[in-house]
Amino acid sequence: MLAGADPFWLAAAAAVLTAQTVLQAFRWRLTAARLGIALGRRAALREYYLSQIVNQALPGGVIGDAGRAVRSRGAAGLMVSAQAVVFERLAGQIALFVVMAAGFGTTLLVPGGVEWPLWARALVGGLVVTGLLVPALLWALFRAGRVPKLKRQGADMTHALFATDVRLRQGAFSLLAVLCNLAGFGFCAWAVGVPLTLPAIGSVVPLILLAMVIPLTISGWGLREGAAAALFPLTGASASDGLAASIAFGLVYLATVLPGLILLALGTGWRPMKF
Repeated sequence: MLAGADPFWLAAAAAVLTAQTVLQAFRWRLTAARLGIALGRRAALREYYLSQIVNQALPGGVIGDAGRAVRSRGAAGLMVSAQAVVFERLAGQIALFVVMAAGFGTTLLVPGGVEWPLWARALVGGLVVTGLLVPALLWALFRAGRVPKLKRQGADMTHALFATDVRLRQGAFSLLAVLCNLAGFGFCAWAVGVPLTLPAIGSVVPLILLAMVIPLTISGWGLREGAAAALFPLTGASASDGLAASIAFGLVYLATVLPGLILLALGTGWRPMKF
């Protein structure tokens, strides 16, 4: 299946995954600016590409992000630069949960796209509830104000992500980045001949991508393939179809990250941002 993959859909996947990286870099740039860290567009792209390259090469999936925080600490200190990275990644995870919840709800209300057995409904339902409860509990803890440091963290997160003058831009960057990621996986599935439907892409693929968040392997390899093999039968495809689509996605994603080495070679300094 991989040997006969359609180059058109592979190219389409590469295009949307590249767009995802740009959107994520600009989301980080916006988040950092809200916390007092000025990054130029090229600097943000360069650093984001570097963090992705490191995450692709080392286990855990967070070492590159930690390096991004360390390298941007000069403007406001390590604590603030770490906040910018954590808040930016959190915005992406929130968007992924929102899309997954919407896709899951749609497939339940409009049958015919995905067949959810009881165990799968319990799994997705539990993830959705957790995804809603954890932010609510954290918000309540921040608002309680009994721990001053937590209250300050909550205020900083609100200012960076949810304040009235920034929430639309944060939401747009995050939602578009998630949609690009899902489209990239869907295009890879189509490239290897798996007719994955839009409802399946919106509900099942987020579960597969969430497996990559578990910091046990390099860039989610193995966990992502196992999740795809287990979940693709819910869409009417086979486990081998899921495995092929996931491998194609991993290879295309790796290919879209490598050109970032060009930005690293060119180099660029810090430049103030204007918002």
